[in-house]
Amino acid sequence: MQLTNRSKHLEKKPMTLAERAYLPAILTGMGITLKHFFSKKATIRYPEELRPMSPTFRGLHVLKRDEVGRERCTACGLCAVACPAEAITMVAGERKKGEEGLYREEKYAVSYEINMLRCIFCGLCEEACPKAAIYLQADKMAPPRFERDEFTYGKDRLVEPVDPSARSKRGIQLTPEQAEALARRMAGME
Repeated sequence: MQLTNRSKHLEKKPMTLAERAYLPAILTGMGITLKHFFSKKATIRYPEELRPMSPTFRGLHVLKRDEVGRERCTACGLCAVACPAEAITMVAGERKKGEEGLYREEKYAVSYEINMLRCIFCGLCEEACPKAAIYLQADKMAPPRFERDEFTYGKDRLVEPVDPSARSKRGIQLTPEQAEALARRMAGME
């Protein structure tokens, strides 16, 4: 059964001596090889060189602190629920007397772990957090490791340092005045 009338009849021509020796094919292949040999390399030397990052790059997680230095996370669990890879686990605890300078609310995360092997760096945990406690840094990648257990990041690796100069540049909350000034500036640009 023929589906269409547009059939094309090809004639088989005899091959020339050069074609039978496969010389044109070999020379074409060598030309492609030489072209790639002298072109710019696509790879980079990773630890020494860093590739340019996109402005929307989502890198290593960080648990933020507030202006006073207290942990923002209240262990509500919304980030764990929002995570499609189920990479986040946490245990909530009650703040004790004398720990007011450490935690913002009465409830805090006693343990907070992210399995970086399961994480897909989608940023849904960042969007789900009502306290703006977790951020994916735009300037840091997860470092390479050799053991599986080294990819489970606990609070020791996730909580940002108390020193403000060592904190990540991304994710700093704006005051209402700063947000209003930014909105005016953005409206003036349009």
